[in-house]
Amino acid sequence: MPELRKDPITNSWIIIATERAKRPYDYKLTPDNDSKDVEKCPFCPGNEEMTPPELFSYRYPDNKSKWWVRGFPVLSPLLQIEGDIDQKGFGIYDSMNGIGAHEIIVETPEHNTSFADMNTNQIEKVFWAYRDRIIDLKRDQRFRYILVFKNHGVESGASTIKHSHSQIIALPVTPKKIKEELEGAKFHYKFKERCIFCDVINQEILLDERVIIKSDHFVVIAPWAPRFPFETWILPIKHSHDFTTISKEEIMDLAFVTKSFFRALIKIIGENISYNIILHDTPNLIPHEGYWKTVSKDFHWHIEIIPRLKQIAGFEWGTGFYINHLPPEYAAKELKKILNK
Repeated sequence: MPELRKDPITNSWIIIATERAKRPYDYKLTPDNDSKDVEKCPFCPGNEEMTPPELFSYRYPDNKSKWWVRGFPVLSPLLQIEGDIDQKGFGIYDSMNGIGAHEIIVETPEHNTSFADMNTNQIEKVFWAYRDRIIDLKRDQRFRYILVFKNHGVESGASTIKHSHSQIIALPVTPKKIKEELEGAKFHYKFKERCIFCDVINQEILLDERVIIKSDHFVVIAPWAPRFPFETWILPIKHSHDFTTISKEEIMDLAFVTKSFFRALIKIIGENISYNIILHDTPNLIPHEGYWKTVSKDFHWHIEIIPRLKQIAGFEWGTGFYINHLPPEYAAKELKKILNK
């Protein structure tokens, strides 16, 4: 069984994924599987038997053999869904069983496609899948946080499977990165009684230096202190701490701004760009009464997009500082220039 171990100095949790060491690949693919090798791709229509049984799928009402989006467990998951958490202590060291869930969401039946060239109806279905799986996984009181992310391209840490997909991991702890955001948001709210994300949104819209897209429901910005060139955030303009409360109109708008952004980014950087997409959502508030009491007022869900255009080197690892040679104002200006053509 996988194990979670806590660093007693930084309070970060590390997953010791012993089970994955036995399987270098999650699926039976040859390492040289390329984007044209559809017959060997387990995510393509007709190859459904190559994946575990579906957890869900969105299928055509008049033809159940055709699907838009489908999801299933990872064959070699980071965390195991069966069992008890069983927290343990060894002197100053803490550990627990690696209990959780690890799932794949295949975003499209098309083998060679991405958010930049999917139609908006398809992207909407991907976001609906995120919402539905988060709601379902939060019913399990063992899980503290549901992480949704997408790795695209070699530099992002993506697998050998190039077919567009996202991953969902349910964790028995709240990640340190999310805790830092929650604590920072709570600190701001304590003194100003306002959501810090709402304050950021209002100031960015007012200044209009780093706004890339502003729609009816969302603002897409280059953040004030980006860690990476072209790092981008998508935030709902109206305060919302919980992604699962998103409306149909908001999903449609989110799909539109997501597609628009990636089309612009690819025109600047090129089609081979690698990137990570991470949904920062509220923790699971079910397990403990009083857990993050003010989160509905001070936290604001958002999506972070991180193009992988530079390597993290010794200085970053040694200090926690990031070096970014591209000012966010310039990045926003160049992206808007493409969008306004």
